[in-house]
Amino acid sequence: MKNNYLLALLSAFILWLAWPPIPYSSILLFVGFVPLLIACERVMRSSLAKKGQKIFTLAFITGFIWNTASIYWVFHAMNAYLPAWISILISLIPFGLAPLLMAAVFRLYYQLRKRNTIFLSFSGLISFWIAYEYLHQLWDLSFPWMTLGNGFANFHQLIQWYDITGVYGGTLWIWLANILIFLLAWQRISKTESLSTKKLVISISATVLIPSVISIIQYTSYEEHINPSEIVVVQPNIDPYGKFGHIPPEDQLLNLITLSEGVAKPNTEFFIWPETAISARGGINEEEFRSYPAYLQITNFLDKYHNGNVLSGIESHRIFSDQATHTVRPYADMFIDSYNASVLIDRSSKLQFYHKSKLVPGVEQMPFGGALSFMKPLFDHFGGTTGGYGSDPEPTVFYSASGIGAAPVICYESIWGDYVAQYVKKGAQFIAIVTNDGWWKNTSGKDQHLQYAKLRAIENRRWVARSANTGISGFINQRGDIVQKTAWWVPASLSQEINLNEELTVYTKLGDVIVYLSIIGSLLSIALLLRPKTK
Repeated sequence: MKNNYLLALLSAFILWLAWPPIPYSSILLFVGFVPLLIACERVMRSSLAKKGQKIFTLAFITGFIWNTASIYWVFHAMNAYLPAWISILISLIPFGLAPLLMAAVFRLYYQLRKRNTIFLSFSGLISFWIAYEYLHQLWDLSFPWMTLGNGFANFHQLIQWYDITGVYGGTLWIWLANILIFLLAWQRISKTESLSTKKLVISISATVLIPSVISIIQYTSYEEHINPSEIVVVQPNIDPYGKFGHIPPEDQLLNLITLSEGVAKPNTEFFIWPETAISARGGINEEEFRSYPAYLQITNFLDKYHNGNVLSGIESHRIFSDQATHTVRPYADMFIDSYNASVLIDRSSKLQFYHKSKLVPGVEQMPFGGALSFMKPLFDHFGGTTGGYGSDPEPTVFYSASGIGAAPVICYESIWGDYVAQYVKKGAQFIAIVTNDGWWKNTSGKDQHLQYAKLRAIENRRWVARSANTGISGFINQRGDIVQKTAWWVPASLSQEINLNEELTVYTKLGDVIVYLSIIGSLLSIALLLRPKTK
């Protein structure tokens, strides 16, 4: 059994090495699960007791080490809001929950193997895995950061067909390659040839090479329609750990305007400022924002730019006379709902707000709020709105006076392919990501987040303009190339002429079809598990 544990550790190491941000390492994903599959096969063919439990343990070891090594930086984000002991507990959600679900998938695979052919069992394994990934982006403990298809973000030339399949096409591709390579390796290990070695080699080559070649052809031949718009992204570089109580909101705003003016052109149409860039003591009441000095200062700044708009993150709230939402809190004799939001400001009196929908579990949203409502006083004690931001039920597209549609994607939301696609379906011609990755400090988290934005550009064939408070800010074209980017932890601003796009990709139109097929496959696999044993 000791050797099986070593194989599980080897899988974890390969998967970690393959994960962004290491450039071009993602090809290792094609073999990342092979050692684990060999270890599971050895257990299944052994005389050991409690085989299912042992397979579960092996898969959990692989998942836990791979996840923790890849997203160790999560602790910093939690620690920004909460005491260390609570941060550690909440960090166990992404560190341990996903590996538990992965291990459950392998346990179900083992149950299938006991009563079905290897083909049906592997079909069930793939279906269960994709269904687990989809579940992990839907519920209150969502964290789809480690969806397998995200792993190709560091080698985007190979996955241009994400404009048809989305990231779940990458997950399917990885599993098909791993299973075929495992079959070849197992026949070598067991010195058998149940399947033709030649056919396996051909199948492996075709599985890996055909999608790669198609993608490279797409990449080299793709041409953007010329529809230019001048955009500026700003990186003010305000240390989030020193922001509150140390840097007056007036100084923050002056810094944003100064950086914007440094690279702006007369025809600049959008100035993108980062998450929570606009703030005020006590927060900003959305209904009264026009009366704030900050609003007047921004509109005065925009007077120099005929078609100029500021798309910015904002710390805001609304006052209600009753408990309009489940996240409101008592406020004097009224109720208040706080938001991590974005706003579009132009030279008219019109204001457009969007409230972040995909909230970070345990930090911005109380998971299973109804069942865990008794914990709200604890979260209120440690940060006020922590665990209780209000949100919008669906994406909102911001439209400039000239008719340009922008997707105001806030931070964490940029890892949801289907959610970002909804913006595009509603008319977004480019994607604006406003974020603050400074909570994670100088870790791989900021690099992974930037890389994942490339996937949204490919899926929807939209430029991405990314404004990150401390970095990394930049521009990504419709092929997923990072055209410009800033350095980490420096004040900066960039100007770029991008091409707006109105055409919808297959993925934007149809969404995650592979997920729907996998859910059907999972249900059929469960039916196989539940059918009575034949005598």
